[in-house]
Order: sequence, then structure tokens, then C-alpha cells
Amino acid sequence: MNVEIAPVDEHTGPARHFRIRLSATARGARLARHLAAEQLTSWGWPYDCEGNRTASLLVAELATNAVRHGQVRGRDFALRLTLYAEDATLRIEVTDARPDRSPPLPGTLTPAGPDTESGRGLLLVESLSTHWGATAGDPYTKTVWCEVPLG
Repeated sequence: MNVEIAPVDEHTGPARHFRIRLSATARGARLARHLAAEQLTSWGWPYDCEGNRTASLLVAELATNAVRHGQVRGRDFALRLTLYAEDATLRIEVTDARPDRSPPLPGTLTPAGPDTESGRGLLLVESLSTHWGATAGDPYTKTVWCEVPLG
């Protein structure tokens, strides 16, 4: 399991939270992206700003991975957004039901071949976020997370 590079308690000041459980389906992954964009808009980062677009893309990639690689029949995935207002940093966490399938360690990703249709999601996460990783909170779930500056 990947080590947590940026502990949650590294941030100071007040934080805003959003959490929802969604079905581990393509529809659930799309809904995660839309809900994240809407939540960021309500927190002051409108749809058309770069921070909202980047965060929405990262949510889409992590949610899609949860559906593709972390799905267990009958189990949902969870999306959690934590906004640290003091430094305008958003922490995105997607929790799925497959702790036995952990992603590669940060910094060890290899680029996908030019002819492949998938395999670029975590490369996007790594390039667009300041930190990312995966943690196991219990024997039944894993959380893949990243942090992105919004401002």
C-alpha cells in the first residue's frame, strides 16, 4: 500500500467538507465529477475557472479507477472533498472496496503506449496534483487521494 505523502493534519485553518457514496458504475463516476464541480462552485470556484476544471478532471479519473479496478458487486464507492480555505487546497479522496488492488507508488508510473486506449489516468493525477497516494483504512477498503491547489 502506498504511504500517505501529505497527511491531512499538515493543513491549518478551517476546512470545508463534502462526502457522498455513489454506485460503482459508469453513471456513479460521471455523477461524482458533476457533484464535485457543483460543490466547488458553491465554495467559490466557478465551473469556468481552472481550479474547478482541474479538480473535476481529477475526481473523474479517480472515480473511474474506483469503478474499473475497485468494484465489488453490491458495494459503492465514496467521494470526499476537503477544502482548506487558508491555502486554497482541495483534497480529493475516493474510497473503493478493493484494498487488494493498490495503485503503483507515486513516481513509479510508466507512460501508456501510444496505441493503448487506457492507462493514463494516474499519470494525469500525478502531473496535476501536488501530492497523491493510497491508504488502507480497514481490511475492506482503500482510499486513493490527491491534493490540488485551486487558486
